[in-house]
Amino acid sequence: MSEWQAIPADHPALPGHFPGKPIVPGVVLLNYVCAAVRREAGDKVRCSGLPGTKFLAPLLPGEPFTIELDFGTGSRVKFSCKTADRTIAQGTLQIETAAGVEQ
Repeated sequence: MSEWQAIPADHPALPGHFPGKPIVPGVVLLNYVCAAVRREAGDKVRCSGLPGTKFLAPLLPGEPFTIELDFGTGSRVKFSCKTADRTIAQGTLQIETAAGVEQ
């Protein structure tokens, strides 16, 4: 996946993070990454862990970014989040079939 998206400036997690110079919290960015995994792999998959994640640069509200996923093999997905000129986060997610979902 590599479509451009942005966290809106009125997102409820932004007030207070940080006053006068807001940045998108890492947990919000990871929520977008997990949503991208579900769009690619289907609703029967959920993110169950973060074996390794690095936040390399801040993301500003409204700043366009992309999410790139590499499913490879097994139950881990590599990801990177990038703006037009830098990588803002990268890492690995653990995924599994969501409990209680019939296959």
